[in-house]
Amino acid sequence: MFRKKFSIIMKRICCAGLCAGLVFTQPGIVSATEVAPTATPAPEHSAYYSQAADTDSVKGWPKGPSIEGQSAVLMDVVTESVLYSKDADEKLYPASITKIMTCLLACENLDMNDTITMSQEAAYGIEAGSSSIYAETDEVFTVEQALMALMLESANEMALAIGEKVSGSVKKFVELMNQRAAQLGCKNTHFNNPNGLPDETHYTTANDMAKIAKAAWFNPCFRKFVTTDTYEIPPTNKQPLSRYLLNHHKMMAGRDYAYDGVLGGKTGYTNAAGSTLVTYAKKGNSILLAVVMNSINGAFPDTASLLDYGFDNFERKDMNVDKSPVVTPFLPAEKYLLKNCGNGCLFNYIRRVYVTVPMGTDVSTLTKKQWLLKNSVGSWRLKSKYYLNGQIVGWGIQYEKEILSDLLSDLSL
Repeated sequence: MFRKKFSIIMKRICCAGLCAGLVFTQPGIVSATEVAPTATPAPEHSAYYSQAADTDSVKGWPKGPSIEGQSAVLMDVVTESVLYSKDADEKLYPASITKIMTCLLACENLDMNDTITMSQEAAYGIEAGSSSIYAETDEVFTVEQALMALMLESANEMALAIGEKVSGSVKKFVELMNQRAAQLGCKNTHFNNPNGLPDETHYTTANDMAKIAKAAWFNPCFRKFVTTDTYEIPPTNKQPLSRYLLNHHKMMAGRDYAYDGVLGGKTGYTNAAGSTLVTYAKKGNSILLAVVMNSINGAFPDTASLLDYGFDNFERKDMNVDKSPVVTPFLPAEKYLLKNCGNGCLFNYIRRVYVTVPMGTDVSTLTKKQWLLKNSVGSWRLKSKYYLNGQIVGWGIQYEKEILSDLLSDLSL
């Protein structure tokens, strides 16, 4: 009877807390938090605040805001145009934004209705006091529940359990994380665990993190976990009470730093990493991705400044690309086998091509660079990139309209 009354009381308290934007740390109900302390920033961070953005050096580019974080990137998710960049290739500790990669790999490799049974190594393989939902050895969760705990409450033991489920061991999963990062074009990233707990060999950059977060956003399964506000894990085989999870991102609706248009994201904090934050936001036809790293108190205000800057100063434009013939370099012998079409090949875009540029920019003044790319499973590809004074603002892919066999002449013997 006492347990039942206690459950009802705590549920009411937790529900009230969710409405007020509070996070509870009662064992068995919700996890410990990873909220950064309110300490005064270290002296060296004053230098980060006054440091200009790298993108300020681009001619015709709007001047970026001053932010407290050491490193940051603001990207348009659709065009991949980097609107703001500050020390974006500096190797830094990511803390729990690491879990974006962990969640993405789980979404790519697991059935959400499958189950995960906590091993002893996963349940007790994290340091005491770190973010957790206090999962027990042999406790059973669905993959969906595990990922909700990972992304909302930043449960470190769940990261280990997910790694074991995907790859059979955490070590093998870490190898997969690094392989996937390389596939996404990350040049300065090395993961050594799936949760981001302190490790000198575990690092990334704002630039690389933006690439990972951008790729993750285009996975519909991932978007479910990164945008969910609250979630309930019902009683399990080891826990008689429900666990109520609350997304730690304080820029979501109804939170302390609520920002209109924020869809979700992932927070992180360790003493070594400072505050780290990844945020997705949408206004009009623009979806922006902000990454802030090594901020002491300013990750949420920094992100608000970046989003204001992006939404107020840039716009996405359709390039209305034409389908004019593109010159391709055929070998002399090939011209005798091809129909009389000169040396031009038609290419068709498979999607519309957009660029994100400072408001008022005449897109006809953009510089276009193109490359022919071979395709092992189909026709040739033509990659086009668009630049404003050396800064890439968008790109697109065209595919050859006719394959080589269609161009062959009827040879009479």
